[in-house]
Amino acid sequence: MPLDPCFRSLLDAIAARAGVVAPGVDPVAAARAGIGAMFTHAAAPAVRAVDRRIPGPERGAGEIPLRIYTPDDAAGEALPLLLLFHGGGFIAGSPDSHDGGARELCAQAHAIVVSVDYRLAPEHKFPAAAEDCHAALRWAAAHAAELGGDPTRLAITGDSAGGNLAAAVALMNRDRGGPPLALQALVYPVVDPACATPSAVANGEGYLLTTASMKWMWSLYVNSAEDYANPYAAPIAAASLAGLPPALVITAEFDPLRDEGEAYGRALEAAGVPVTISRYDGMIHGFASCFDITPRAGEAAGEVARALRSAWAR
Repeated sequence: MPLDPCFRSLLDAIAARAGVVAPGVDPVAAARAGIGAMFTHAAAPAVRAVDRRIPGPERGAGEIPLRIYTPDDAAGEALPLLLLFHGGGFIAGSPDSHDGGARELCAQAHAIVVSVDYRLAPEHKFPAAAEDCHAALRWAAAHAAELGGDPTRLAITGDSAGGNLAAAVALMNRDRGGPPLALQALVYPVVDPACATPSAVANGEGYLLTTASMKWMWSLYVNSAEDYANPYAAPIAAASLAGLPPALVITAEFDPLRDEGEAYGRALEAAGVPVTISRYDGMIHGFASCFDITPRAGEAAGEVARALRSAWAR
């Protein structure tokens, strides 16, 4: 299928600016400043949102900021809880950049969404982000009643680097005996630092996320090449995927990460994990957060919400 025309003018504008770098601009700062530019959602559902902070995973880690979304029509019932880990290549993003998607999932899944503002690289290398996300999951399970939630109906989701963190948290949670998870919803997840799949080659330039930039972001996240063998950094390296929660894996046709996400889904399936792999043809990396650019962002949010509701019903 050809590239969706929704993205053609955007990609042409990016291509026209390629190689034009303002002197003295820090590329990490530029990534952080630009992460929310496309991820807008003017018609996002009106749900309640409260910011709070919780203890970090270890002494000296500081507190973890959260943004907690609750449906406006929650009427004293104990709602399911969804932990959301934003994307941004491990170096950027926040609950602000992913506010629209969080609101959609809160409204459509009729759930409490806990969006985690985990520590970013390169200031905080692996495993800081993963440990923050797992600590937030454990905290949400322990404080479910306080939030109006049901600790027996938990799930996790994330896009891109957030998909990596969701996959890592699922592994951590299994290995450390954490609370049962009904679903891990992984949206074009980063799972393989090799960046050498056919899609990483075919879609490596010209479709927003480049393979070169993905390698650069990996280098900022890990401490050394040894971390690439750690499944909490690179989930594809896990010796076993057995016993993990059911998964929904969403990919995009013109995404360098397409093949690694689908390979991870097949590996989960081979390990006996129930998996749905859903490819969005014509789409690029990041499309699921681009509500004001393509209607397919809403479709992806709807697919995640339906999968969550089905998993929680089981």
